[in-house]
Amino acid sequence: MTLDTERRILQLIIAAMAVFSLSAAGVSIARGPDWLGYLGSVPTDLDSHFRYLSGLQLGIAIGFLSCIPKIEARGHRFRTLGFIMMAGGLARFIALWQGEPPSQGHLVALGIELVLVPLLLGWQRFLASRWRGMRMPLS
Repeated sequence: MTLDTERRILQLIIAAMAVFSLSAAGVSIARGPDWLGYLGSVPTDLDSHFRYLSGLQLGIAIGFLSCIPKIEARGHRFRTLGFIMMAGGLARFIALWQGEPPSQGHLVALGIELVLVPLLLGWQRFLASRWRGMRMPLS
């Protein structure tokens, strides 16, 4: 596989992850936590906080999308966004550890945050180092 093909595959995976996050964030902002299927009312402050965190998720997803065109050169931004997602995943893991398992969708998100994102961070770093080596002029 060529380095450019590998770069394209990484870009596609990041795009898929970002679109997944954008769609979840968009629905969460528009509908609040009600779309998760809970019976009864959600306290106003919890609804507000849920939508605020969904806005952060939207911003993070847009940030990931901005890395795609030059993923080999966007390591700092990509790692910053990745570490933010991993911090959220750790918080989600603490909730899982202290209570009952959440819905399947939240478990998928946990897997993305604590497994896929670290793998993508490592892959981007490895790709970037090889990309720089290929693009350097010979002396």
